[in-house]
Amino acid sequence: MIHEFFSKQFIVFLITGGTAALVNFGSRFVYSQWVSFSTAVILAYITGMITAFVLAKVFVFKESQQSIHHSALFFCLVNLVAVLQTWLISMGLAYYLLPYLGVSIFVEEIAHAVGIAVPVFTSYLGHKRWSFR
Repeated sequence: MIHEFFSKQFIVFLITGGTAALVNFGSRFVYSQWVSFSTAVILAYITGMITAFVLAKVFVFKESQQSIHHSALFFCLVNLVAVLQTWLISMGLAYYLLPYLGVSIFVEEIAHAVGIAVPVFTSYLGHKRWSFR
């Protein structure tokens, strides 16, 4: 399994996922103008997820033989797990760990960035095995 993380496909996944993560991260600032941090994290995740689906389908998993509907369904299921990871980590860091450690500047930004980064490996495996099989 570890060799999967040293493939060209994984590198392209990191690049496209990184682009989607930037969309996720950046859109959270926009959403935060109108909704709470917690809600903005979820909305930003959805925005990034749509970006990630399109980029993964076009650039990473081009050989997938599954229908777009099947891929989209499993993509959403894999991302339900990932959004839960992102939200739990973001909230845990922003409201508990970072304040406990005395961090008082860029708390939400740090928490959200770490929350976005954590599900990279689980998402790749899920998308490779289910979303774009």
